[in-house]
Amino acid sequence: MAFGPASRLGVSRFDETPPIEWVPGRSGEEAESLIQAVYRQVLGNAYVMESERLAVPESQFKRGELSVREFVRAVAKSDLYQSRFFTSCARYRAIELNFRHLLGRAPLDLEEMRAHSTILDTEGFEAEIDSYIDSDEYQQTFGENFVPYIRGYKTEACTSMVQFTHTFQLVRGASSSSLKGDLAGKAPKLNALVIQSTPTPVVSPAGGGATFRTPPVVSRTRHGVDASSGGKVYRIEVTGYRAKSFNNISKFRRSNQVFLVPYDKLSQEYQRIHQQGGIIASITAV
Repeated sequence: MAFGPASRLGVSRFDETPPIEWVPGRSGEEAESLIQAVYRQVLGNAYVMESERLAVPESQFKRGELSVREFVRAVAKSDLYQSRFFTSCARYRAIELNFRHLLGRAPLDLEEMRAHSTILDTEGFEAEIDSYIDSDEYQQTFGENFVPYIRGYKTEACTSMVQFTHTFQLVRGASSSSLKGDLAGKAPKLNALVIQSTPTPVVSPAGGGATFRTPPVVSRTRHGVDASSGGKVYRIEVTGYRAKSFNNISKFRRSNQVFLVPYDKLSQEYQRIHQQGGIIASITAV
């Protein structure tokens, strides 16, 4: 069954909430709201007790001594972050969560994961955090004063259909956290999938997606009409195409397109759908 609107994909809150930017001179109440937004993003929507908050960096930010980017760095390097997402997690799980928390997307490929593993081996945890926050990507996307946000389901943040589907392995709705509500827990979710560059089904959180476990990775085989030697044919259901207005009746959205696409054409089809304003409702192997 089709997921329907994007809200059922679990990204509506991310999609409908504008990026949060700090402008110096704003009220203390607005500063507090931004601090909460940083905790929510960097700590993967986990609950933060009052005793766990970073009093000194918060105070420095409120006094204008830290930019948003530097406050993000302080939270990501804190003992709180390290204990939740580094020392207690498998290495590649820690790396994929760093991508989610600091760049708002899934890792691109195995080489990108290996590069960050090398940083951990040669320079340590703090250098690994700096490698995201000091990257050109972070600077160009968030700059000094924007709070990082989930963006890995958007065309400009993805370079392939595989990366798009992997985002939904890391983000299962705005109400779920990085570690809770997922059967994988602290074990890597993307390691084997990244190694084999394997796309995964996009499952609605309402239909069990919050506890969705990736099926065992098997070699892709030729399957279906016009399947390439690289994999199966995939069924893409698309919503978001607007019906034309008629007699001043408001336009409406409905799931009204289904495409059968061979594996090697997925990325091209994904780009075309988004350029036309469509929203991918489901991706399943035929």
